Amino acid sequence: MARRQKRRGRKISGILLLDKPVGLTSNAALQEVKRLYKAEKAGHTGNLDPLASGLLPVCFGEATKLSAFLLDSDKIYVGVCKLGERTASGDAEAEVFERRPTDGVTMARVEEVLESLRGAIQQIPPMHSAIKRQGQPLYKLAHQGIEVEREPRSVHIYELRMLRLEGDELEIYVHCSKGTYIRTLAEDIGEALNCGAHLSQLRRTAVGPFTEEGMVTMEALEERAAQGLGRLDDVLLPMEEALSGWPAVALTDTSTFYVRQGQPVLVPQAPTGGWVRLFGPEQEFLGVGRVLDDGRIAPKRLVRGS
Repeated sequence: MARRQKRRGRKISGILLLDKPVGLTSNAALQEVKRLYKAEKAGHTGNLDPLASGLLPVCFGEATKLSAFLLDSDKIYVGVCKLGERTASGDAEAEVFERRPTDGVTMARVEEVLESLRGAIQQIPPMHSAIKRQGQPLYKLAHQGIEVEREPRSVHIYELRMLRLEGDELEIYVHCSKGTYIRTLAEDIGEALNCGAHLSQLRRTAVGPFTEEGMVTMEALEERAAQGLGRLDDVLLPMEEALSGWPAVALTDTSTFYVRQGQPVLVPQAPTGGWVRLFGPEQEFLGVGRVLDDGRIAPKRLVRGS
């Protein structure tokens, strides 16, 4: 009988707030972090292009079960739009194919344009994106010089403001919903200003409840790794912090038993609707649940412990 394959890596759970450097893909950054931690299982929660830097939450072990909730969360970015120049990719990774004067761009005009892009808007995803068409990522088609029609998508721009306008550089702050393409936003700003634009710099500063304050650079991780795995584990956050804005529900021993069996339970004075975080009698994080129409709480995603 074939010998059972040995598991690789450490069984650790938690969330690392990585400050992804410019030049690395999100997957390359993830693999490097996973190697440093000698982790069995890890995944990131929201792709950042090589051009972009900033917050890339990395989930280890049981925390990967919560990654979808971070993927669905709002994001905050600071970006620089290079006015007067258009590129095929909408960012600085492709060559400029069109130049236009920026003489008519004023702060007042920029403010008018930004105002028109706040709230619910429609975006056409760029060809240089990971969205798939008949199983093929669009960016692969774009690299072959093929352009296909894309359906507009609804996104929400909660906040969009000008931080700086110097010459042909416009720095913006964007608080947006999931699925928002900042380079598409930069292109739309450029077209509305009648000069064209592309995204020359981008930094993500927040994902859901997480902000840049808790970020750790790759260099700092390498220094910690040289001092031992314990020093790396010191910067991991408890997985439940990914959902810190959700109500917490404390369960009794009996309720915990039934929830672990996948059964809904009735909890006195619990929220009357929506998603909740579930905790056992010893404050152990059990996972997430959803309040049913009859008031019971149904387990939806359980973890094996923090």
